[in-house]
Amino acid sequence: MPDAYTTFRKLHEGGCFVLPNPWDVGSARRLAVKGFKALASTSAGTAWALGKQDGEITLDECLAHLRMLCTATDLPVNADFESGFADSSEGVATSVARAMETGVAGLSIEDRVGKTLYPIEAGVERIRAARTAIDRTEPRALLVGRTEGFLVGRDDLAEVIRRLKAYSDAGADVLYAPGLRTLDQVAEVVAAVAPKPVNVLLGFVDASVSELAATGARRLSTGAALAAAAWKGLEKAADTLIESGRLPPRG
Repeated sequence: MPDAYTTFRKLHEGGCFVLPNPWDVGSARRLAVKGFKALASTSAGTAWALGKQDGEITLDECLAHLRMLCTATDLPVNADFESGFADSSEGVATSVARAMETGVAGLSIEDRVGKTLYPIEAGVERIRAARTAIDRTEPRALLVGRTEGFLVGRDDLAEVIRRLKAYSDAGADVLYAPGLRTLDQVAEVVAAVAPKPVNVLLGFVDASVSELAATGARRLSTGAALAAAAWKGLEKAADTLIESGRLPPRG
């Protein structure tokens, strides 16, 4: 039976797959039963489960969460590793080396710092440091280079592509620009970084999985959407209980 690393790499070699983002053991196992081939963590979903906001969890909390997901199922797990939990490239390398000990088959490093982006030169150095750390500790794992421009209001597609190409050259195996809004934008990114696979965040683009697959996107993640839906369901049930004195019917 292929190991998680081999399975994850093969998923990126052709076609298009959906990569849902569970936030605890129960959601991970339910998604595995549904037939998904791999899973990814969600920084927001993790934070909400701990009573925090996105961006507030610590490195140790993130590592504990990744270990939990990796032991919940046999599926490959991709880590939403935020900005590497460090400002310097040396700090990123140390954090990534620790993340590799959790068993994740892939890991993303974003270039966001607060509500803006690192300069591209710093972004490149941080990807290069993550690449070196992975190669030294678990070279079978994939590195995802991620630029957050569209999520912080810097939605210049040319700049997004410039950053993705630079991260690719620095050693990223997969490229990711969450927040792309049209099929044309996705297709342009796919063409620009080819043959490297591209991850697309579902929900921002008003398109189906099959339509996104037709652009050449290789993997489609849900981000915090599934966790948000679960929390919304809980709040709706609680509101019904408060307002009517009854629980909604189980569905």
